[in-house]
Order: sequence, then structure tokens, then C-alpha cells
Amino acid sequence: MASSSSSSIIASTAGYASSFDVFLSFRGEDTRHSFTDHLYKELTRAGIGTFRDEEEINRGEEVKLEIQRAIKGSKASIVVLSENYATSTWCLDELMLILQQRRECNHFVLPVFYKVEPTDVRNQKNTFAIEVKASSRWTDQNVNMWKNALKEVADLSGSVQSGFKHETEVLKEIVDAVYHKVCCKEVHLPINLTGLITPNKEIISWLNGSNVEFLAICGMAGSGKTTLAK
Repeated sequence: MASSSSSSIIASTAGYASSFDVFLSFRGEDTRHSFTDHLYKELTRAGIGTFRDEEEINRGEEVKLEIQRAIKGSKASIVVLSENYATSTWCLDELMLILQQRRECNHFVLPVFYKVEPTDVRNQKNTFAIEVKASSRWTDQNVNMWKNALKEVADLSGSVQSGFKHETEVLKEIVDAVYHKVCCKEVHLPINLTGLITPNKEIISWLNGSNVEFLAICGMAGSGKTTLAK
């Protein structure tokens, strides 16, 4: 983690742009290979361009700068508040910048309380009970700002994954909420697609000149049916 203060981190992000719909903020050790991974796949399947650090940051690039750029350039953020989220100064800095974007840029923020109580986040209890430590980052100023950020995000309407709902149901609710908020009129597809331009033009031309209500795309596995449908 860089040694610069939280306030300087936020101030240094002006002027960056990206092409993502959603930024995912999460504690890797808690959910990277479980809930967040499933959520990322569902968002991508819905055509929502989603940034998560292990997928989008190229080797050799400045990690912190790339994350700041992704937050600034995204239309929305999903904050997965898991058990150890508040133990990471990295996550807390992300949260502060996300909330600044919400206040200043109409950035949609959806908190997901993953196996934690919203009241614990709001009142900084249990694993969210952060305090000043003998460290250059855990100062009075930073801790107070982080506490305010945790209270602010806990007061937002969000999704609670507590075990009473099936994960698939929770994932669908999150994807639906984000999809309607970011107004995804076009799906997020990788650049330099090969072999799809011609069939895409043919299908669009055919649809525009007919009164069909349904279109079926058939073909061999791996031939690009799903991508063409998107």
C-alpha cells in the first residue's frame, strides 16, 4: 500500500477516464474466488463492463493509479462489504473515492453486505471496529475519514447476503439493479472480434426489413453464437 494520505489519493485522480460500467470493490481474501467471482461472471454475462483488479490491470502498470482511473471512469460501483473489508486500507481508500464520485458525479453505489450486518458497518462493530494503530496509515485523520465512509455506505440501500436467500437470487437482484441504473443500451464486448462483422450486418439488415419478433441463432459449439447474439 502506498504511504500517501487518503486525501492526497482522492485529489490525484482528476482527469482520468475509462470504459467500464461498474467497478467492483472487495476484499480479495474473503470473496475473490467465491461470491465476487460469481458476481463478476454474472455481470459480464449480462453485458455489463466490469472492472476487478486481477482481470483488468496489466503487468507492470501502476496498480493504485489504474484502480483510481477505473473508479473515476465507471458509472457505478458495487462494494462487497465482507468480514475483513475494513481491515484493508486499500479497500477503505477505494470506498472513500467511490463515495466522492457518488457525491460529485452521480455515480451509483450499491453496497452488498456479504455475511455481515449492516449495523456493524454503520456503527463500526466487530471486524469493522477500526482504530488508530502504530502505522503511518492508521492515523486519527484517516481513521475518522474511513469511519465516516463506512457509515455513509451502510446508510445506502443495498443487498444483504446472509444465507436466507440463495446466492443465485441475490446475484440476479444485484445485476438487475445495476443494469437499470447504468442504462446499458449496448453490451460490453471485447475489441478486435474476428469473423462477426459480416453476419452481424446481415442480421441487422434482415431484422430492419422484416416484422419478426424472434430470432434463433444455431450453429456448432464455439462458433460465436452468444457473442453474435449480444
